Amino acid sequence: MSTQPVDPQSPAPRSEAPRWLSSDERRLWLSLSAVMELLPAALDAQLQRDADLTTTAYLTLAMLSEEPTRSLRMSELGARSNASPSRISHVVSRLEKGGWVRRERSACDGRGQVAILTDEGLAKVVATAPGHVERVRQLVFDPLDADQLAAFGAVAKRLLDVLDPDAKYAATALAREV
Repeated sequence: MSTQPVDPQSPAPRSEAPRWLSSDERRLWLSLSAVMELLPAALDAQLQRDADLTTTAYLTLAMLSEEPTRSLRMSELGARSNASPSRISHVVSRLEKGGWVRRERSACDGRGQVAILTDEGLAKVVATAPGHVERVRQLVFDPLDADQLAAFGAVAKRLLDVLDPDAKYAATALAREV
């Protein structure tokens, strides 16, 4: 098992002979691929049906709601929402159209932008959270026992260490605290 971080943006290293997956590795990879496809779709479906939000939009509202000032610099909001700068800008634009978020220039330095959760946005996330958390419980936590959850957490942490070695996303830093 390699312990070196891998740049997820770099091409796979070329060796003389391909390192094909064993049958067990292939089965695990196909299972993981299915989870990566099905879980976000199931969470998005619940959020779309119940609140007309995407998962990233919900996370954006939730991260803002957890701040005492209900505001974050756009770069920090993106890191906490697992979104690239362009994606978080697009999501915040859509949330602005809904009246749930507004943007202002940073009072600290006047250069950056700050996203601010409006009263309507707070009401939206408060109304949406119970159904979303219940769906997360149904799909992720309820099917697993305590040992499986501990193992899952360790695997997620290890993969985040490889995929995000500089902890650009808040989830990576959070996983490292355990």
